[in-house]
Amino acid sequence: MEPDTPSQSYAHLKRAHAKRLRELYRSAGWPYQDVIEIELLAAGLLQRVPDSNGVDCMHVTDAGLHYLASVTHTNRSALSSHDALIDQVAQHLAHDGRLVWKGLSLRALLPPDEANPTRWRMCMPDLFSVRNTTVAAYLEPIVHEIKVSRADLLSDLKNADKRNAYLDLGGQCWYVLGCNAKGAPIGQAEEIPAHCGVMVYANQRLDVVRGAPKRAVPNLPFAVWMALAKATPYTPASASEAAPELLPVAPAATIARPKAPAFTKNHLDHSDAMALASARSAH
Repeated sequence: MEPDTPSQSYAHLKRAHAKRLRELYRSAGWPYQDVIEIELLAAGLLQRVPDSNGVDCMHVTDAGLHYLASVTHTNRSALSSHDALIDQVAQHLAHDGRLVWKGLSLRALLPPDEANPTRWRMCMPDLFSVRNTTVAAYLEPIVHEIKVSRADLLSDLKNADKRNAYLDLGGQCWYVLGCNAKGAPIGQAEEIPAHCGVMVYANQRLDVVRGAPKRAVPNLPFAVWMALAKATPYTPASASEAAPELLPVAPAATIARPKAPAFTKNHLDHSDAMALASARSAH
């Protein structure tokens, strides 16, 4: 059977189409007979090939393989840009004297709803950082969420639970936005909820567009302490590396720093955890 005529443009195809192509490429090609399959057939990325019993199976065409390779290359490029911006922001925070972690898996408490008065969520902030201090009340934990794709940003903004989880973990939550191919930011500050700060990375510098509201976090949950103790803080590749320039914004109203709490065994445990994190960062 002759393959269907390939389409000249695949701009209308979405992630679901690429996912389906990968599934069919790895399988025996049993048809789904749905809209996604119809569109892939019409685009010439799939073809119907009868098996030994005369039943049509779906085979990925050469055009389909080229499309999958192109999608993979695009995804890798986006991931590389994302990782590069994470490192830029982490480098700035480290040069600012903060202890920084990448890719932590942390449990956060969400606001209650009618069905669940107590709700928890596991989340993985791009960057989690604290001040290098021995007093738990002065840690000032901050979450930075890095976005280099407009589609990823819009998808994230729809996820209120994810954002609330970050706000539970940190005294501040920042969105750091990259720029598109034309050099324009992928989003505007007005699109980001007011309880989050906004930075834009452009021309090798971080521009603070809107400050993040600051709230006191007197104590980190024990589960967060354990996660920090098990992980290794970020270390810049070179101590002589220049951190990206940070353009300040008019400071937001700050909350008075709490007085140092009484020196208790609990704070000794926290200090030990910070000492362990500092020692790992030094190595």
